Amino acid sequence: MKKVGIIMGSDSDLPVVEKAINTLKNFEVPYEVHVYSAHRTPIEARDFSVNARENGFGAIIAAAGKAAHLAGAIAANTTLPVIGIPIKSSTLDGLDALLSTVQMPSGIPVATVAIDGAENAALLAIEIIAVEDKALAEKLNDARKKASEKVLAKNKEIEAKY
Repeated sequence: MKKVGIIMGSDSDLPVVEKAINTLKNFEVPYEVHVYSAHRTPIEARDFSVNARENGFGAIIAAAGKAAHLAGAIAANTTLPVIGIPIKSSTLDGLDALLSTVQMPSGIPVATVAIDGAENAALLAIEIIAVEDKALAEKLNDARKKASEKVLAKNKEIEAKY
């Protein structure tokens, strides 16, 4: 099974990124986590992304706040799918990070989830890897079925009450 790379621009992003880590753990998807900054450690970020495919990665999640150039810097150096998580900071409530992550130039795509949307970033990475992995695709189907059952159970409770 392919691994998912998780790159944070700062260790202060970890409380959000842990949701992605936990989701990958729950689906038993292998992953690596690193702190590389597009601005402060550009060589390390570049080296990771240039070598990611040959190192067994199938997708990369890049989480950053404020200027949030990390996902774009990673995507510029690989043809693997890159999923950006804009991180909410005290500045502009994460809107700056969202716009920096989503506004990529033609030819360098970055899939972008909601501000602090780490769980969805992990699920998207899992879906990408599951294109070639039937067992993982089944786990996704099972998880969706369980989520649906939970909503329907809550619906029954509400209907009975009102």
